[in-house]
Amino acid sequence: MKLASARLVTKDVSVLAEFYRAVLRIEPIGSDCYVELATTSGTVAISSKSSVDIFNAAAADPAANRSVILDFEVEDVDRERHRLDAIIGQFILEPTDQPWGMRSMLFRDPDGNLINFFSKRSEAVKAAHNC
Repeated sequence: MKLASARLVTKDVSVLAEFYRAVLRIEPIGSDCYVELATTSGTVAISSKSSVDIFNAAAADPAANRSVILDFEVEDVDRERHRLDAIIGQFILEPTDQPWGMRSMLFRDPDGNLINFFSKRSEAVKAAHNC
């Protein structure tokens, strides 16, 4: 089994698609009610609430998630922080070295979904931090 995508259900596909286009630097492909942004390891899908309602009106509630974090591995978290400064209004966590060997930062998309950009720290950096 292989995870194919993570789908975000929203009231405004165009707003979320534009946000992820700017953040991920990937062009969304799709329509007004569904788009995909294909990364090298998986796809971020964005779907309208109305398209999900066709199958079950109570299946998904846009902008209500507070438990899932979308993790993206990047080459340099600090460089990404600088690049995203004009796009992200508020960062939840500034670039921080984590005890498990990652450097990460957290921010939210316009619907409030949590996003983590992280990079793996070198063995020398881990050793210096006793990790």
